[in-house]
Amino acid sequence: MYKTPNRYLAVKQLNIPVTKVDKIKYFHKTAACVSSSKAAPERNYLQQSQVPTYHFQKSLPRLPIPKLEKTCERFLKSLTPLVSTEQHAKTSQIVTEFQQKEGKELNEELVAQNKKNKHTSYVSGPWFDMYLKDRRPVVLTHNPFMAFQDDPRPEYNTQLLRAANFVITSARFKKSLQAELLEPEVYHLNPAASDTQSFRKFVRWLPQSLSWYGAYWYKAFPLDMSQYRRLFNSTRIPRPERDELYTDENAKHLLVMRHGNFYIFDIFDRDGNIIDETELLAHLQYILADRTPSPEFPISVLATSDRDTWTRARIQLQNASERNKLHLQLIDSAAFCLVLEDAEYADSLELSRSFLMSDGVNRWFDKSFQLIVTKQGTAAVNFEHSWGDGVAVLRYFRELYKETTTSPFLHPNSVPAKVDSSRIVQCLDFVVDPFLKEAIHAARRSFAERTDSLDMHYFESSQLNKNLAKQHKLSPDSLMQLVIQLAHYRLFGKCVGTYESCSTAAFKHGRTETVRPCTTATQKVCQQLFEAKQSNSVQDIQAAIRECTNIHNTLTREAAMGQGFDRHLFALRKLAEAKGQNPALFNDPGYRTMIYDILSTSTLPDPSVLIGGFGPVVPDGFGIGYAIQDKGVGFNVTAYKPHRSASDFTQSLEASLKDIHNILEGKMPSSI
Repeated sequence: MYKTPNRYLAVKQLNIPVTKVDKIKYFHKTAACVSSSKAAPERNYLQQSQVPTYHFQKSLPRLPIPKLEKTCERFLKSLTPLVSTEQHAKTSQIVTEFQQKEGKELNEELVAQNKKNKHTSYVSGPWFDMYLKDRRPVVLTHNPFMAFQDDPRPEYNTQLLRAANFVITSARFKKSLQAELLEPEVYHLNPAASDTQSFRKFVRWLPQSLSWYGAYWYKAFPLDMSQYRRLFNSTRIPRPERDELYTDENAKHLLVMRHGNFYIFDIFDRDGNIIDETELLAHLQYILADRTPSPEFPISVLATSDRDTWTRARIQLQNASERNKLHLQLIDSAAFCLVLEDAEYADSLELSRSFLMSDGVNRWFDKSFQLIVTKQGTAAVNFEHSWGDGVAVLRYFRELYKETTTSPFLHPNSVPAKVDSSRIVQCLDFVVDPFLKEAIHAARRSFAERTDSLDMHYFESSQLNKNLAKQHKLSPDSLMQLVIQLAHYRLFGKCVGTYESCSTAAFKHGRTETVRPCTTATQKVCQQLFEAKQSNSVQDIQAAIRECTNIHNTLTREAAMGQGFDRHLFALRKLAEAKGQNPALFNDPGYRTMIYDILSTSTLPDPSVLIGGFGPVVPDGFGIGYAIQDKGVGFNVTAYKPHRSASDFTQSLEASLKDIHNILEGKMPSSI
């Protein structure tokens, strides 16, 4: 990790005349004086927690390594609906041999390594490597998005006002996090007892090495917050073979993008206080009024390339000019990237495509996250996935939505400060040589081909909702997963590998575990609806649905407690690769079928989230972001043409929702 060099020193080393410095405007100008109100804690901090943010980190339990025999047992059970009886028998034999020979030795070594690395989890290192060594483009391959619900007050939903309020609250969140005044993330099993001041005083008094145990006594479960350190001022930098995660938490500036142009200005003054909100409003207003055209050769599209191509282009970009090098460091170290979009979008589908990928010109996909605000005031977060998972991003997302919709700093009658933003806001220009011009052309062509091949469809329905699920005492998420299984089976007549992400943040440096929602129980319901040779009563199908829920709940609970099988087998495979070994299990068609995720699914259930989305993980697969709310459900489906059709899948989802709704209401579905 390196730090951004002092800007004054950098300019001096470049031997640029003072007059030229003024023209280029490398320096951020901040107020010489800070008023007492500007420095007030209640203004600078989103929260002032009694319990330090990372108070529980030292005492968090470690992610367990499951027993090898249980991992093998769970794997084979999950494989049952995916392969033929003959293939399952062959895989079972290979698993038995693996468990007795190479697997046993690898697992013993994994356990021994884990005992030596008590500061982290056994999966953390290999998981970072999986992302950072991946040479595919981050766009569509890894970066997901989450869209905000609109502000319920239309007058606050304008682009300028909403963006400015977002930035102020983001700055307050960042300062609270950096000062360890942000409330620790804790799951309260009994909020009445633990989400209280007495609980906070009690655990605050405990040493960090014992704090988790004190929380557990209250039936409260602190979550890992190590990923939060990469939330702000962070960027994934392309490097040969393995990318670098870079963070400079001392940088004070914001990166704003519009028309493919890069603007920066400080959002903290020299004393670390957040600048006046009306000054911020003036700077954003200035950027929105700026008539600087989109660059002929936008370097931003280079970040949409595969990582090897981007690595070479970035090296050339730095070599082309010292100014380029300094500007890249300013982009890398910025608090985050605020994207201001001028386009107006007709519907949710157009919005989703923009939030997920756009045309690559007005984005910097390597930043830890981009906060995108459209001309209509609709907003989303697109985040780079290697540094962290949905847990950290969702916390930021929730806090942002809550404050800006209940107690924003700026209002429709707020007047921008009378400041000369042209002397404060810096527009970064880049020197682009012939090599880079061709690289930019090639990146634009390649990205256009990839995005043109992505089929995307957004779908909402009131046929199923949380209230209906709870009325029938069924898990809402398990019903959504069953609907997805039915939709695929309706189209293709078979069960396939399915991925559902589950957080393991209850453990130190936990990331995610996979829930495998395609089970023998979901297969049974699919067969009852589409293949039954004899009629089934509504009561039979209702009982089968209840069995699906029970099994899915068990799988989810096991995954959250680090007792899935995917991460364990993944760690063993990576250890084998590092040792130059190639166990038969990892080449077996059954194992390959299991990890070939035709259906990649994820949900972030929160009232602040409108919908999320991401690309498929295999060429003939589907990326399915979904949400179930009190009054309805939403799906955002992606697929690659010509292999699959997102619109066909959403039509099948609609039919499956109707089927499940009818069955729960005691009616025979139309499918039978």
